[in-house]
Amino acid sequence: MALDSPTHADAVIIGAGPVGLFQVFELGLLDIKAHVIDALPQAGGQCIELYPDKPIYDIPAVPVCTGRELTENLLKQIAPFKPEFHLGQEVTELQKQEDGRFLLSTSQHQQFLAKTVFIAAGVGAFQPRLLNLEGMDAWVGKHVFYHVKNPEQFIGKRIAICGGGDSALDWALYFADKSASVTLIHRRDDFKAAPKSITQMRELCAAGKIQLRIGQVTGFETQDAQLTELAISNIDGEIEMLPVDALLIFFGLSPKLGPIADWALDIDRKQIVVDTEKFQTSIPGIYAVGDINVYPGKKKLILSGFHEAALAAFAAAAYLNPEKPIQLQYTTTSPKLHKALGVNSPTFE
Repeated sequence: MALDSPTHADAVIIGAGPVGLFQVFELGLLDIKAHVIDALPQAGGQCIELYPDKPIYDIPAVPVCTGRELTENLLKQIAPFKPEFHLGQEVTELQKQEDGRFLLSTSQHQQFLAKTVFIAAGVGAFQPRLLNLEGMDAWVGKHVFYHVKNPEQFIGKRIAICGGGDSALDWALYFADKSASVTLIHRRDDFKAAPKSITQMRELCAAGKIQLRIGQVTGFETQDAQLTELAISNIDGEIEMLPVDALLIFFGLSPKLGPIADWALDIDRKQIVVDTEKFQTSIPGIYAVGDINVYPGKKKLILSGFHEAALAAFAAAAYLNPEKPIQLQYTTTSPKLHKALGVNSPTFE
């Protein structure tokens, strides 16, 4: 997209985690269409990246669900409002224009001209924790990967997977029957993943379908512009050379406030200060919801973020149309909301 052709929007949401997704819903109920930008390649934020299969017990009226299930249900819930997602890119600049709108630029050279902005970036933009090995960066995207965007490219290949969390084990299990070989590498024989995944991994190790190496990658070899071997050092300092075609690294994500720190917002200890009436920042028209904000009594809970998103949406509706009274309507009884949601209005007897 050309830099001189920004996308015009009533609302831009920065962050596609659970709170950012629910912000889409609350804005949609008020007839405000949203564009959603996230640095990660898929929606879901921490729920997908850190604990996709771990149970969550504190979502109201949902006794238990996984991070993946919560994300999938939120995506279904907001589908009637047709939000536009712009994933795999970070908002790098935000500038207030003379007409009061905000010009946002992303790392993928997209621009948005928004009337309101909602920062739902969790604890900041997530970046993968890197394997600190000299020369390894040159192979990222060729033989070394921190995200799996196209699983097909690893079918039939010799794969090494570094990490001991859900992502590492999930992909090890996925490729166990699809790749020439799968070697899981972790610095200790203790894994922070769903118990079911750990059990399955050990069963596949016993069956010879996954190789487990307790140690760390400390070097690599190349030949003819190809990554060919990894040097794995075990806890005794012994080195094993492992033939590979690809290395997948899942060391978790490191939150960074990033460019948000330069947007002239009132920030306290890397969190954005908001009021508790509108969840507005120090700049009118910009709101912050979820773990990224701070106020007296703040609790970093998903359900708290849902509450914040609702109040921020009503505040934005008033900001966008100051002369128009905002009527509180209920999804149980409002024909207008039923139409927006694509459901039939119930008949009460």
